[in-house]
Amino acid sequence: MTSAAAAGGVGSQGLWFVSRGSGLVLLVLLTVVMVLGIATRAGWAARHRPRFVQAELHRTLSLFTVALLGLHVVTAILDPYVTIGWAATVIPFLSPYHRLAIGLGTLAVDFGAAVLLTSVLRSRLGFRSWRAVHWLAYLAWPAAFVHALTAGNDMRTGWVAATVWGSAAVLAAAVLVRAVLARLGTARRRAAVRPVNGADRVPAVRR
Repeated sequence: MTSAAAAGGVGSQGLWFVSRGSGLVLLVLLTVVMVLGIATRAGWAARHRPRFVQAELHRTLSLFTVALLGLHVVTAILDPYVTIGWAATVIPFLSPYHRLAIGLGTLAVDFGAAVLLTSVLRSRLGFRSWRAVHWLAYLAWPAAFVHALTAGNDMRTGWVAATVWGSAAVLAAAVLVRAVLARLGTARRRAAVRPVNGADRVPAVRR
């Protein structure tokens, strides 16, 4: 093996590590963004800080996720040992390499881009339109999760598996807590109005 070939192999391996590492960090960041979004939507906030701080953290991490996504995509495309193609970064399922896994990653990118764009244009779109598109974030995460799960061959590595499955566990816990609290809130509201609508209503006095 020539020195040039050896250098090319080392460079390709470096690109792979950067691409895979940034992808795992992206999954963690996207999970944190999702949890913050659920918390903001549910009205959860620490007592020692205003709620707008949580919302601002949600926006800031979302923008940082977009910046890191650029690094992830570029290093994956530049890796000479895989053939993905620039078009596959926008149009799903065009990549000849791991078509399903890369296609799901592209779907996550497209969904995330739609959410980001509508968030920037929120004042012009109106709340209802923004909210309708914002629900795509709940589709972006599972697409990104399956992409992280299937795009690499390192899921047997302990810290990689812990990162991927740990992210899933954290988000599942947040969704479960949100659903339970919403159900309890609904039950409390029904219990509060039941005496007014039920048998405990004071009968009218006839004259």
